[in-house]
Amino acid sequence: MSESSKWYVIHTYSGYENKVATNIEKIVENRKMQDQILEVAVPTETVTEIKDDKKREVERKIYPGYVLVKLAVKEIKNELTMSDEAWYVIRNTRGVTGFVGPESKPIPLTDSEAIALGVEIRSVEVNYDVGDFVRIAYGTMEGSLGVVEEIDKNENVVTVKITMLSREVQVKLELDQVELVVD
Repeated sequence: MSESSKWYVIHTYSGYENKVATNIEKIVENRKMQDQILEVAVPTETVTEIKDDKKREVERKIYPGYVLVKLAVKEIKNELTMSDEAWYVIRNTRGVTGFVGPESKPIPLTDSEAIALGVEIRSVEVNYDVGDFVRIAYGTMEGSLGVVEEIDKNENVVTVKITMLSREVQVKLELDQVELVVD
């Protein structure tokens, strides 16, 4: 039996996302459940809105009607399961209509889904720098050699200049798609 954590999506009444998140956080604190319910998130984005010829920044929910919760899970019989207490607390929080999944059976997000939703941030350590000679490790350009032009760790992107069909071309790749060529 191994223990880890996974993100789950819960459905709420529209407009109640922040209230649900706050209520869950209060319950976690009051019942000392920090080891079971690890994090609560309402993904938002800042948007510039123009109304009556005035610009203003507004924070909008990316997924209205949904709240994301990170729960401690245990693997039992090759299936990830949360504690009954965590399930009960979340399911019975005012404003929650249920977990997202078939027949309201909670299904955790995959790691790639959590990263795509912006709740899980993956950091990649790189051993190359701008100007270094690198090889593309996988993808459509696998095996191609080039020189690092730019590294953007915030966006998880590296720009590499490669020679293709006798022309120099810049390609944008994920940071872990490139490896340093050692002489």
